[in-house]
Amino acid sequence: MPELPEVETSRLGILPYLKNQTIADIIIRQPKLRWPIDPDISLAIGQDIIDVKRRAKYLLLQLQQGWIVIHLGMSGSLRILLEDKSVEKHDHVDLVLKNKVILRYTDPRRFGAWLWTPFLEWLPQLQKLGPEPLSDDFDAKYLYQITINKKIPIKTLIMDNHFVVGVGNIYASESLFMAKILPVRLANTLTLKEVKALVISIKTVLTNSIKQGGTTLKDFLQTDGKPGYFVQQLQVYGREEKICFVCNSSIKMKKIGQRSTFYCEHCQK
Repeated sequence: MPELPEVETSRLGILPYLKNQTIADIIIRQPKLRWPIDPDISLAIGQDIIDVKRRAKYLLLQLQQGWIVIHLGMSGSLRILLEDKSVEKHDHVDLVLKNKVILRYTDPRRFGAWLWTPFLEWLPQLQKLGPEPLSDDFDAKYLYQITINKKIPIKTLIMDNHFVVGVGNIYASESLFMAKILPVRLANTLTLKEVKALVISIKTVLTNSIKQGGTTLKDFLQTDGKPGYFVQQLQVYGREEKICFVCNSSIKMKKIGQRSTFYCEHCQK
């Protein structure tokens, strides 16, 4: 599933092509995505795109009046086409600009979404979300106040969008390894010093991944069609039984909340 770095990479990729451009048409080939596409999305036609923003894993196209909100789901991707190309089976939506540039949405599993709303605060999907992990609101003081009352694995906590958004499975494993914290540790057992290290690690891992273009997954492509490269720097994720780069111990894997979790039991405590 595309996570925060992948979505931010997509935002940065489409921003120069969409900002200050006029929507000429929206071609919907398959309206049945995770949520049915609202026919009122046609109200966007003729409007200028003021900006392209992001909230959690949602891309927000700010128009003169209203918003188009895009979620990539499990396997969705966006491409910029400078000329119209033949449509493939899973190309479900085209956002056509007045200058003929096309933003094409492809989603084999159809778990993504294209939402229309006059006001963001009306959209239930954006309610009750925690702070952005790269914002000043997400700091050690904030996270520690949450952990002291939570008897759940720390990996489960940092993956919960109610507490902080966008720390997906890959980045949770990587951040906990960098912070030297076992993912199965109960959140309320962490010291303030450990929470500080974890916050720094989350910010570092996500920032590095965005710079690298997102983690390469078989379903993820950047807007230019090239995969990301952060996968080359993964320390533990997907490396079960391989040697830890730090201590030469064997990387372990176990399920936490039905998600594969990778860790080094020697480096992480």
